[in-house]
Parts: sequence; structure tokens; C-alpha cells
Amino acid sequence: MTYAIRIHEHGGPDVLRWEEVEVGVPGPGEVRLRQTAAGLNFLDVYQRNGAYKLPELPTALGMEAAGVVEEVGEGVDDLKLGDRVAYAGYKPGSYAEGRIMPAERLVLLPDSIDDRHAAAMMLKGMTAEYLVRRTFAVQPGQTVLFHAIAGGVGLIACQWLKQIGATVIGTVGTDAKAELAQASGCDYTIVYSREDFAERVKEITDGAGVPVVYDSVGKETWQGSLNCLQPRGTMVNYGASSGVPADFSVNQLQFSGSLYVTRPTLLHYIASRVDLLESANALFTAVENGLKVEINQTFPLKDTAEAHRALESRQTTGSTILLP
Repeated sequence: MTYAIRIHEHGGPDVLRWEEVEVGVPGPGEVRLRQTAAGLNFLDVYQRNGAYKLPELPTALGMEAAGVVEEVGEGVDDLKLGDRVAYAGYKPGSYAEGRIMPAERLVLLPDSIDDRHAAAMMLKGMTAEYLVRRTFAVQPGQTVLFHAIAGGVGLIACQWLKQIGATVIGTVGTDAKAELAQASGCDYTIVYSREDFAERVKEITDGAGVPVVYDSVGKETWQGSLNCLQPRGTMVNYGASSGVPADFSVNQLQFSGSLYVTRPTLLHYIASRVDLLESANALFTAVENGLKVEINQTFPLKDTAEAHRALESRQTTGSTILLP
């Protein structure tokens, strides 16, 4: 008997249901996983509430997990029974005790990384990887602004940026989150609930602004983020926890300093097997070099609705995992 968290309709956390599911047997190129931990991400909220429409309902949710290979389908040569693996960015379905997965979307875990930390970091860690290494390749000595720095992606990105040699300005909602960010190496924290972050960035940079802003907040921070950029600076909008920016005109970029704006997503950065392995291996290397993944909340998988409520009310910091 296998259970999963599924939705039959879009809506609030109450639409999440704990249901029995049929896993089946793996086909060619597939494996069956016994999942040991799943990660919680704001992307899951977007899919649950309908901001990102899912192709068909009912469906399980969740985009990252770790587990153990229980059965191998025909043609799978690089995985065997008992292998510890993790994944992120495939079709929703990680909120489950078990599932079928394409072998090519799985990454073999090194002995140094346990299942819980793997589930906590694959999506957030590979997101941080593409943001700071590929979307805008941060160079040593540059100063960057990263919103929601005390969140799951933010804390990983902060440490990665410090490994690169950057100066990090981060925004947070509370003093407690500011302390958490500072413990991860954030050079300057701005509590946006009582400070104008654009004015503070200009003060910190002596009026120069920053070459890049990483923004997953969206509507509430959009204009201020643009105001923080240097001429020819880059706005990286990779989420919209406060809503999608409205009334944006491309002409605004011209008059604000020939700015660049991009809206990347992890799926396009790990679409090929080569890109997936490169991103995951870069993440594993960063962890070996001292990057820490903080699991600050843990919920039983059957209590996923409670976890969603905590995430949406901004009560969480770092990473949250769900345990079958």
C-alpha cells in the first residue's frame, strides 16, 4: 500500500489529500523508487493554487525528492537496486511514498550527502547554481542584491556567492531572518518591512547600484529592484511569491539605463542529461567546499497541508522537508 499527497482541484492547502495510489512496475528506461524524503518549494504552491496550471487532475504534487531504487526497468544500466538517488525538476509527484521515474532524470548521491539533505537541496541548490553561475555569472568582487535571502534558495545562493568571492546584500522580513542570513555570510541585510531597500542599496554601493538583482518576490519588489541596478544591469526574476509584476513596459528598461530582464526556470537549465549532471555535480562540489543546507522545518508527508500554510505565511526559513 503506497500513499501520496494529491490534488483534485486547484485551491488552498485544504485541497491537498492523503490518498492511496498504484505505483506499478517500471517500463524500459525507468526505475521504481521508495522515496525517503521530499522537498517543499514555493513552486509547489503555485501548482496547487493554479497560478501554474497542471496538465491534468488529479495529480500528486512535489518537484524534488530522494530515495532508494527498488526495481529497475529494461535498458537501465547505470542504476541498480539499493542505489541512493535524488531528483528535481521532473513532473510533479514527489509528495509520495514511492513512484516511477525515468532513470535519466535521477542523480546518484555521493556517500557524503544523506537523503534528507539531498531532498532539501536538489531543486533549491540547482536553482542557486544556474542563477549565480549561468543566468548571470557573478565574478569575484562584484556586489549583488538577493531578495528573500533567508529562504531555501537564498541561504544556498548566499553561501555560493561567498565562495565565488562576491559581496552579498540580502533582503529579509524580520530581524531573526537577518541573523540567519548573516550566519550564512550575507554582508548586508535589509529588513524590507521597515527600510527602503532601494535606498539602502544605493547607500551601500555609494550610489553605483548593483550589476544584478535576484528577485523571487515579484510584484512587491519589482520597481525597487530595477531602481537598484547599474546601467546595463540585469534583473533576474525567478519567482513571484507576492504576485506577477503588473503594468511593466519594455520601454522602462531603456530609460532606466538599458537594463536587461530575464525570467529563467530550472527546467530549461537541466533539460539535457549533460546539463542535469553538470548542475548537480557543481552543487555537490559546493557542499564539499563547505556550503551548508539548513533543514529548519520537518513535517510528516501526510501533514503537507500544514507545511504549505507555514511556507505561504513566511514562517519558514532555509529548507523544509516532508518525510513519508
